[in-house]
Amino acid sequence: MPDDGEVQLPHVHRVTAHDPADRDEHGHHTGAENTVSDHGEVEAARLQAVEAFARDTGVDHLIVREPQVPSLAHFGAEPPVDGFGLDGLFPAGPAADPAGSAGPVGPAGSHDGFHDGAEVSLEVGLELVRAMLRDNGAWCRLEVEGAFAVHVGWDQYLYIGSFRPCEEALARTRALGLFPERLDSSPYGMETDDAEVQRPGDDEFWAVLHRSVDAYRAGLLEEMYVEGASRWHRLTRDTVDTVRAGLAPRARLAVWPSLSCDVDAVIGSLPAEGLVEGVWQDEDGRIHSVVADEEEFPELAARMSGAEAAALLSVYADERVPLFTAVMPDDDGVVRARWRTDPTPADRNWALLKSLRPGGTITGTVTRIADFGVTFVDIGGLDAMINGPELSWRPGAHPSDIVSVGQEVDAEILDVDPVREHVALSLKALHEDPMLLLAGQIGRTVVGRVTKLVPFGVFVRVEESENGFEGLVHDSELADEHLETSRSGIRVGDPMPVRILDVDPVRRRIALSHRQAVPEP
Repeated sequence: MPDDGEVQLPHVHRVTAHDPADRDEHGHHTGAENTVSDHGEVEAARLQAVEAFARDTGVDHLIVREPQVPSLAHFGAEPPVDGFGLDGLFPAGPAADPAGSAGPVGPAGSHDGFHDGAEVSLEVGLELVRAMLRDNGAWCRLEVEGAFAVHVGWDQYLYIGSFRPCEEALARTRALGLFPERLDSSPYGMETDDAEVQRPGDDEFWAVLHRSVDAYRAGLLEEMYVEGASRWHRLTRDTVDTVRAGLAPRARLAVWPSLSCDVDAVIGSLPAEGLVEGVWQDEDGRIHSVVADEEEFPELAARMSGAEAAALLSVYADERVPLFTAVMPDDDGVVRARWRTDPTPADRNWALLKSLRPGGTITGTVTRIADFGVTFVDIGGLDAMINGPELSWRPGAHPSDIVSVGQEVDAEILDVDPVREHVALSLKALHEDPMLLLAGQIGRTVVGRVTKLVPFGVFVRVEESENGFEGLVHDSELADEHLETSRSGIRVGDPMPVRILDVDPVRRRIALSHRQAVPEP
C-alpha cells in the first residue's frame, strides 16, 4: 500500500443501479431514477460493492474526512434521524447546538468519535455508508490516503477510488446488478486552496490566545468540530488550558471578544431583518448558540433574556470576522486536516510573521516617526519598528533627518516575535559601518572641533560633517598647557589637532591624543 499523501487515485468508478445505456448524449439518466434508499436489496448490493472494492484494494479500515451534519450535508430526501445515524457507531459526546440551524432549536447530540481523521473499521465504515445512503443526517468522505476512497452522492451514486484496478471488485459489482462506470475523478473529492497558509492551533497560537485573554481582547472560543456544528467556550486566564485539552481532534477554531454582560443592550441590537447568530451563557455556565431570522427574533430574545452574558454575531461571511482562527494539529504538531478557516487580518499577520527570518531583507513604507525615537514601517499590513540607534551608524541624528513618512525603505530583519507580533528592523545593517574606514587612519593627525567637555577629558569631532564621529581625548592625552589650567582654556567649538590612537567599532569608541598631535616644545 502506498504511503499517505495527497495523491489522485488512478482508478475511480461511479457505481449506480442504472444502466449507462439509458443515458442521453449529455450523460443524464433517462429512465426512472430513485434518489432514496430502498432499505433493502439495492442498498445491500451497494454496501457489498463498497466492501468488494475495499477488500480488493487491501484495506480493512477507513478514515473519516470532513464530517458534516445536516446544515450542509442533509439532502432532504428523508427526514434526519436522532443522532444523525451515528448512534452505536461512535460514543456520545457533549451536547451542542448546530451552528447552521435555521431557527431556535434544542441541543443536538454530538459524537466524540465522529471527527476528521478518525479511524474506523471497515464494518463501521460500511454502516456510515448505509447512514449516508439513507440520508440520516451525517455525511463524510471515507478514505485511506493514497489508496482508497468512497464518497456517497445525493442521488444514491457511489464514487469509489482505488490505487489498484480492482478487477475482481468490478466483476462482483456487476454480478450484484450494479453498473460501475470509469471516471477521471470523484465529483465529491476534496478541493483545497494552498494560496493561504493555514494557521495551526499549536503552542504559539495558545500563547497568543493567553495574551489576548489577559489583555481582555478575547473571551470566547468557537470550536467547529464538524462541518455545520459548533461548541462555544467561555475563556478566562484560568480556563484556557482546560478548554484546549477538551477540543475535538482537527477542530477549526475561531477566537471572539468576550460576551457582553449587558444582555438587554444585546437583545435591543437585534436588526430589523436578516439572519443573526445569538450566543449566550446561561446561569449554569453553559454556552448556547442559535441562528435565527426576524420571524424568530422574539423566541431568540426570550431565550437570551435570562442569560448571564450574550452577543450577536453576523452569519454573513464578509461580516463574520473573528479576532483570529486556527485548525488543531495532530499530536505530532502537523496539520493534516484539509478544511480551512477564512483568514482574518490577524491570521494574515501571522502568516507574514512566519515568513520572516532574522538576517533577511524586507521592503516597507515609513508610516510614523514617534516622539520617543522609534520609526514604524508598514511591511505588508503589519507595523515593524526601527529603534533610533538602528537607523544610522552615525550618532546624534534625529529619525526625521534620515527618513520621512511615506518613504519606501529597505531594512534588515533583526528579530521576529510571533506571539507579541513584534518585528525589529535595522536600516543601518544594510550599509557599511563608516567607522571601519577610520580604523585605517589610526596614527594619523587631524584637526577637529571640540564638541563636549567632561570631567575626564574632552570630545573632539574627527570628521567635518555635523554628525561625524567623535573621539575622546582623555585628560592624560591633553597637552600640558591645558592640564595646568584644568581645561579652562578649552571651549566647545575650538579647533584641536588630535592623533587617532584607536578605533573600536564594536564599542563605538575612538581614542584620541592632543598631546601626541602637537610638536614638543
